Amino acid sequence: MLKRSKNAVETVAASSKKERESGIELFRIIAVLIFIANHYVINSGLLAQDGPVYANPLSWRSIYLLEYYSVGKACVNVFVMITAYFICTARITAKKFAKLFLEILFYRIVISSLFYVSGYEPFSVGGFIKNILPVRNLHNDFMCAYPLFFLLIPFLSMLIQHLNEKQHIYLILWCGFTYIFLGSVPGFSVLMNYVSWFSVLFVIISYIRLYPKKIFQNCGLWAWMTVLFVLLSALSVIVCTWLGVKLNRSSTYLTYFFVRDCNSFLNVVTSLSVFLFFKNLKIGYVKTINTVAASTFGVILIHANSDIMRRWLWVDMLDTVGHFNTPFLPLYHLGCVVAIFIVCTLIDQIRIKLVEKPFFKLWDRHWDDFLAWYKKLETKIFTKMNVRE
Repeated sequence: MLKRSKNAVETVAASSKKERESGIELFRIIAVLIFIANHYVINSGLLAQDGPVYANPLSWRSIYLLEYYSVGKACVNVFVMITAYFICTARITAKKFAKLFLEILFYRIVISSLFYVSGYEPFSVGGFIKNILPVRNLHNDFMCAYPLFFLLIPFLSMLIQHLNEKQHIYLILWCGFTYIFLGSVPGFSVLMNYVSWFSVLFVIISYIRLYPKKIFQNCGLWAWMTVLFVLLSALSVIVCTWLGVKLNRSSTYLTYFFVRDCNSFLNVVTSLSVFLFFKNLKIGYVKTINTVAASTFGVILIHANSDIMRRWLWVDMLDTVGHFNTPFLPLYHLGCVVAIFIVCTLIDQIRIKLVEKPFFKLWDRHWDDFLAWYKKLETKIFTKMNVRE
């Protein structure tokens, strides 16, 4: 059993040493663009009960923005699916985690400091500490949950490597029933945080990576499935919004009843379908796409850095509420999205060149010495505690 799983992992890991296909990297870029489009709606006051959307929820402007709000949870899913697909057969190193963690910390410190130094936000020690903490809210804060999920991946990988294919399927069925079925059926409540849900996605996607089937490689099938589930999700938002107006109960909960969380059935099948489509979209290796995709996490960290950043960007700078009635709302909305993506990508590329690469040159130079010291300390502590490997 263990031997079969290890062979599957070794075969996939060997193939992953080639230049990474750009299909999924293109998907990563598109997902982050949709992330930004979603944040335009949810972080700006547009959806407040006294805001412009719910003043006339069936207008074309409101429906347009409500549809972009509905895709946010699916985008969280696809971003984690991409990570799980590539990392389930790889080894998590201290350097990989350090890159992730230090990138988060860098942007939290720098952006918060800029707001305080500029006088935009009154300085307070408590506020500064709160803004730079890498981990605060695990329930529904992607940036806080992601690094903790990353630390959990080695243990999840050990689990799936000790399962045979049949056991893996049964684990997926259990996760699907517990988190997706019960989380989608009215009358049931599934309380979870992002770390636990990301682990469920890891279990699902790792099966696709370790046990390639013909159905997982049918690009045409998943293109049609993507269209079908995207349309169903969009239709559910329109129908539920209309129903809310008829019942005089317009609210975000009713509007997004079928796509209200990451584990909602429609969100899961939509994100899985679009992931499988782009996974099989063979466009070869395109350096520009892969280079831009390397900054997608940085784009998220910059534009959704903190409540201060959200207020400055969406309320003060872009005035999304004030532009609600513009006749060119879609053009303004998408123009803001593209501009934010380009600016944030350029900022992150500068960070990579001027900060990350020089820092990790020093890391590589001194890591072996630090690791040797740490191993001695670890051995000494565990020996005293009578801990065995």
